[in-house]
Amino acid sequence: MYAIIETGGKQYRVQEGDLVRVEKLEIADGETVKFDKVLLIADEGKLKVGKPYVDGALVEAVVENQGKAKKIIIFKYKPKKDYRKKQGHRQPYTQIKIEKIVG
Repeated sequence: MYAIIETGGKQYRVQEGDLVRVEKLEIADGETVKFDKVLLIADEGKLKVGKPYVDGALVEAVVENQGKAKKIIIFKYKPKKDYRKKQGHRQPYTQIKIEKIVG
């Protein structure tokens, strides 16, 4: 059984027991979070597709930790003009563990 959920403007395919990194959520470690924006549920070959969301569907997860991804480097330059600009960025994330899919 798997589901496709929407959070943080992105869509994720999840199963029970999966560890997923989603966009940062303002929830403390160890707390439960419920995702009600479920786009699709597949169970043994049967599909439930929402318009846009499946009615009564719910995905429960536990927040494992908060963190930042690896640093990426943004480097801009213009040749022959002595223009160089270096910038780094680390995207924050929330790691969740999928507990159960209801639907």
